[in-house]
Amino acid sequence: MTTDEVLAGVGPRLRRIRKEREVTLAGLSEATGISVSTLSRLESGLRKPSLELLLPIARAHQVPLDELVGAPPVSDPRVRAEPIVRHGRTHWPLTRQPGGLQAFKVLEPQRTAEPDPRSHEGYEWLYVLSGRLRLVLGEHDVVLSAGEAAEFDTRVPHWFGSTGEGPVEFLSLFGPQGERIHVRARPKRS
Repeated sequence: MTTDEVLAGVGPRLRRIRKEREVTLAGLSEATGISVSTLSRLESGLRKPSLELLLPIARAHQVPLDELVGAPPVSDPRVRAEPIVRHGRTHWPLTRQPGGLQAFKVLEPQRTAEPDPRSHEGYEWLYVLSGRLRLVLGEHDVVLSAGEAAEFDTRVPHWFGSTGEGPVEFLSLFGPQGERIHVRARPKRS
């Protein structure tokens, strides 16, 4: 809906709300301090609504400003994406917008796989929810347990998967190059 369409609906809505409350233009004028002629022009669409006019009207009718302007209801914030299965690994998308930072909940089944490190543009952050995740990153071969996180530049050859000991559930955040997650974990000193 365009701004002009939203504004065009305000006048009829103001008239409907006023009549439902059985308030006259004179009564609303007295309650708001807005002249009868201005209120009449607002309701007929001859005057564009402004906050200075709508706020006192909303207060007088005891309705939220959204009701006067017909703001669309806020959509359900829950993400209900279907799981995606790739190479035996199940991904649940946690973000809706394509491009930019992407978040996934991932379930890697128990299996033994030979690491096959790959590299590509971007930056990734992993957080293990349960199980143990093997991460091969350049010359490093580490195992992350529940509650541990790793972050890395994906231009470094990398691979991650099951340790073969059981399934692993983890969160994966991936961003195009330059979009880094701002969480830092220091490696443990051996």
